[in-house]
Amino acid sequence: MVYRYESDEDAFMEYPEPGSDRSVLGAGPPPPAGPSPSRFPTPSLPRATRVAPPVAAREPLRAAPQEPPPLPDHARTAAEAQSPAPPSEAQSPIRPAEPPMVPHPSPAEPPPVEPPTSAEPSRSAGLPQQRRGGGRLWQVVVGGAAVLALLALCGLGAAALLAERDKNPLPTETTQPEAAAPGDTETQALDSRDTDAAPLTAKELFPGKQLVVADGEPAYRVLKTQSSASCAVAATGEIADLLGRLGCTQVVRATLRTPDGDHLVTTGLFNLIDRANAERARDRIRVLLDEREGRLRGMAASDDSAAIATAPARVGWQVRGHYLAYAVVARSDGEAIRSGDTKAREILFDMIELHLNRGVLERRADGGTAGQPTDEGVDDTRTQDGND
Repeated sequence: MVYRYESDEDAFMEYPEPGSDRSVLGAGPPPPAGPSPSRFPTPSLPRATRVAPPVAAREPLRAAPQEPPPLPDHARTAAEAQSPAPPSEAQSPIRPAEPPMVPHPSPAEPPPVEPPTSAEPSRSAGLPQQRRGGGRLWQVVVGGAAVLALLALCGLGAAALLAERDKNPLPTETTQPEAAAPGDTETQALDSRDTDAAPLTAKELFPGKQLVVADGEPAYRVLKTQSSASCAVAATGEIADLLGRLGCTQVVRATLRTPDGDHLVTTGLFNLIDRANAERARDRIRVLLDEREGRLRGMAASDDSAAIATAPARVGWQVRGHYLAYAVVARSDGEAIRSGDTKAREILFDMIELHLNRGVLERRADGGTAGQPTDEGVDDTRTQDGND
């Protein structure tokens, strides 16, 4: 082989001896391993800028290629001699920039992970946190709506149950009698003499000489009062017999003159055994009056009031508890009362409903206290002649 020496310095190179530490006699320390640097200048080229891929998209680190062992000096000299001369600086081709060398990590240590920089945060780290936060908020909203809906349904159900219970109260399972309402207690107190054993008195029904049935209204003048254990004194014919058969033991009555003086009225209470007998008397009196088989009598106080016992009259009655309330109205001059006379009907209402029912019997049912009046009015009215 022929060697071409480019300089005088190359001519004195010789093969090193085996085992020698020096490639040239008299030279300094051995050259560093690897290819020898080129003696010809290489144009400086700008290094291509490469955009580093994101951390999530980077490929796993690959092992760097192992460098070949360094060649002996005589082999490297032969290789440089055979290699063609490098082109001049003007004709040197542009070589692409070499990729950066990535160090191969040790098998014992895991590859380092670069943390995301503040300028460009990692998308893979931000998205899961955002999704987890949004999911929790959505769960809270849905859960709160469900709780509100459940509470609303419970409230509606409870209101419906309470309304239904008020309409149809459930029967109690206890064997003790249920406590009656105040209105029921008052009614039961007057249903029989067993619960209302105190007899009536004239002072209870007509305590004074003047009777005011409503506040602001003119007073009736009381002419005469009477209390009798014989109910027949206040009735005639079949009506008197009927009251005796049904257990009437007392009648308390009075005769009054209206504020204008045009009418007279006899009114009072029949005291029967119980409510059932009082209702039978009420129904039967209607039939007997229509058949003219008896009448309810007025009571004259003097010659000036004789018309109440003899003149044609208008009569009315009503039942409350075991009492039968009644009233007989006649004109003071003895004339017959016309069918369209509203004054006679007002007098019947004042005596039976306002005074006897809402006044006397209400106080008796309440034990002396005022109670809520009823709106029933007079059960029935009839016209009866003046013949005894």
